[in-house]
Formats: sequence, structure tokens, C-alpha cells
Amino acid sequence: MIFGGNEVNSVTFSSAKKTKISVTHNNRLREVAKDDITFTEEDDDKLLFPYNNTLVISVNVLDFKIKRVSVVPGRSANIIQWRVLLQSKLTGSIIPMTKLLAGFNLTSVPTRGEILPPTNTEGFIKTTQFEVVNGDMGYNVILERLWIHEMKVVPLTYHQLLKFPTSEGIKQIRGDQTAAREMNAVTISSSKGKESNK
Repeated sequence: MIFGGNEVNSVTFSSAKKTKISVTHNNRLREVAKDDITFTEEDDDKLLFPYNNTLVISVNVLDFKIKRVSVVPGRSANIIQWRVLLQSKLTGSIIPMTKLLAGFNLTSVPTRGEILPPTNTEGFIKTTQFEVVNGDMGYNVILERLWIHEMKVVPLTYHQLLKFPTSEGIKQIRGDQTAAREMNAVTISSSKGKESNK
């Protein structure tokens, strides 16, 4: 049930209710309109089993393809690593400001500023606000709830896939399970290394 006006995530309710999402796990799927977002058994044909991977994709920021981008629906700020901007020679575009972001380990991480570059996702270009951090995280970028809502993305970790509507129809990006597994291995081995040093 939706309360509080006719707007949901910057989409008017009349247009929001036209977007339909269905997930099916059998071969029988009724006919769907071309703008419906659906996930079927065929979507998991290319998966590497067994798995419990984070959804990791690649995204173009300006003219740079950035790999190891984690899509996380639960958080509220898009994050980009300082070293990525340094390698891309984009540090001059950072708007200096300091915020404290709550980390996963219940500590606060200060930001080095914000940057608003255009991101290109399968031909769909959108200016995206990122908080710049200089922390010890394995991902180059974390795209969170703000980006997901603005793009109207439907991410599904089970299918390792995200789909979103465009004027040309529904587009999709498949998760990179190999990169997700490598990142998990790095995280596990580094945490084991820290324990052994104590």
C-alpha cells in the first residue's frame, strides 16, 4: 500500500503502476507486455553453480570502464574509491566536503568530497552523485539505493542480473560472478591474515 501523494521515487504513481515485475521459476509464463520486467529460468542458464555471490557489474564513468562495481540495495549513498578517480585523472572534479559514512564494521569513514560524473549503463547516460572515500574496500564503486531508484533498476542476486526500463525497451546487465568470487576470496584471506597477526 502506498501513502503520501502520487509520486514514488520521482515517478508519478500513474506511470509507476504500469511497471510490472514478475519472477518465475517454471517454463510456463503468460505473455507479458514488452515493458514488463521479468526473470525466468532462462536467466540463470549462464550461472556458475554453486554460488552465493554479491551482484558485481561493470559501469562506464565518463570514458572509463570501471570493473568491480557492487550493487547494494540496502544503503543510501553511492561510493567511489579515491584511487579510481586518481587513475582516471578525475580528482580535479571532486567537490571538497567531508561527511561521515557509517561502515559495515560500525565505524565511521570520512569522505574526501563528492563527484557528479555521467555514468553510462548499457547506453543509458545519467549523472550520478558519488561520495569519494579513501578506504580499504575491495570494490571500486558501490552503487546503492539512490542509483537503483533513479535508474528504476530491479537487481536480483539469485539470477545475478539486473534489469531496467529504457526508451528502447528493457535492458539488462549480467553480474560478473568471477569478480565477485575473487573479491570474496580477497576479503576472507585478508581478514584471516589480520587474525593471524594478533
